[in-house]
Amino acid sequence: MRGLIALLLTCFAATVAAERAPDLVLRGALSGKDQHTYREVPFNVPKGTTRITIDVAYTGREEKTTIDLGLLGPTGFTGQDGFRGWSGGSKRRFTVSATDATASFLPGVIEPGKWRLLLGIPNIRPASTATYTAQVWLSRDDEGFGPEHGLSAPLNPEARWYRGDLHMHTAHSDGGCPNASGTKKVPCPLFLTVANAARRGLEFIAISEHNTMSQVSEMRELQPYFDTMLMIPAREITTFEGHANLFGVSRPLDFRVGSGSVPDWNALLADVAKARGVISINHPRRPNDETCMGCGFTPHNVVDMHGFQAIEAVNGGDAERADSGIPFWEAQLDAGLHITGIGGSDSHDGSDAPRDTFAGRIGSPTTVVHSRELSMEGILDGIRAGHVFVDVEGTRDRSLEIQATAGSKTVEMGDALAVAKGASVHVVVHTSALGGRPLRVLDNGKPIDLAGHDLIPKSGELAFEWTSDGKPHWLRVDVRSAEGKLLILGNPLYINH
Repeated sequence: MRGLIALLLTCFAATVAAERAPDLVLRGALSGKDQHTYREVPFNVPKGTTRITIDVAYTGREEKTTIDLGLLGPTGFTGQDGFRGWSGGSKRRFTVSATDATASFLPGVIEPGKWRLLLGIPNIRPASTATYTAQVWLSRDDEGFGPEHGLSAPLNPEARWYRGDLHMHTAHSDGGCPNASGTKKVPCPLFLTVANAARRGLEFIAISEHNTMSQVSEMRELQPYFDTMLMIPAREITTFEGHANLFGVSRPLDFRVGSGSVPDWNALLADVAKARGVISINHPRRPNDETCMGCGFTPHNVVDMHGFQAIEAVNGGDAERADSGIPFWEAQLDAGLHITGIGGSDSHDGSDAPRDTFAGRIGSPTTVVHSRELSMEGILDGIRAGHVFVDVEGTRDRSLEIQATAGSKTVEMGDALAVAKGASVHVVVHTSALGGRPLRVLDNGKPIDLAGHDLIPKSGELAFEWTSDGKPHWLRVDVRSAEGKLLILGNPLYINH
């Protein structure tokens, strides 16, 4: 199935295999004379550094030796962004950047110069000795989500389908909900959204605030508690010419499309490509007027759509509405793009009930991704590959898998297959909790006649043959209710692309 890279976890991990070697290693020794003292361990930070991550290990714990940790910037306690935090002995690994930091530490500018790791020694016995080793990583790209930045093993190492919600807002942008007494609407705490997502049984979520990443520090704090649900950093790039979710990038990104610094979407997409994120157009067919300012994708200049990896085909409850993103997505498939259809609730109130006809409740729709593991890069790679289906109603049990075989090669949703003219493709559709529902197969957007064999049997498996004409095709599978309502949206198989 799929392989792995890293995930957004916390800076609390005690055993972490670093993705790359540390840039600096600081070592020292302590004795009983260091009881109730502080030590500053200096290290130089070069110009261009955007994130500092430090992991400290020490000996003597069996003799009750304790070392507390803190961090000072070049300006020290009195300067702007000088004191960067103090965690006591509760953490061994922490990270700081301009946008986020481990709980106990403060985000802020990473100024070049002499920084100091602070060691406090609240206890070391008179006859004891101890040594400490501090590994220091100095990042220039400020992604902050690799193992060397305080991240641990995947939440789940199993290769399988994982269910999540890729679009939601909290108090860090325009999320709002009733206060505890129910007397007025207030900015909705991120914790409430995360807790309700976990209650819904989701396995990953993306907190996609408008043009900001202020939520990331809080996500770092919450991730250890929500240890079965991955939190992916995201932002909704909100412009006057449309919205797009950017996943897996923590550094600041200039979103001002139409300005001198970002003249058009192509300029923004070039910056996204440098950051190695996944970007998806949100609700592309919404109006772009006073009813929904900037919501529809209405670029003033021609956009190279190859810069996008995904399109939000289903936003909240819009799958059956005239402004659904599905036709926009399929138009890109017709143009020859391999672009993944995803979904997102666009929840703004932290609840599991929709606030209006536009937004879905948390987890509705659910984007289901086949990933090599439950990690940020595993999920994002699954989206890039198109190994995705959308459970429109956000159930916990409906599933769709497709295998297409031509000759000796078998592929799945999102994959490409070369098939000579006149050759046959054997397609097997596997489902669960969808028995008796109509299956619809689209060939370049047009339904295929399955000759009356389009109802999914109780076994959940249905097969059909498709004959190639040697030309490019995309084949996609939907599952609908008996009344015709969309239940499952599948991603394409690409033939001769």
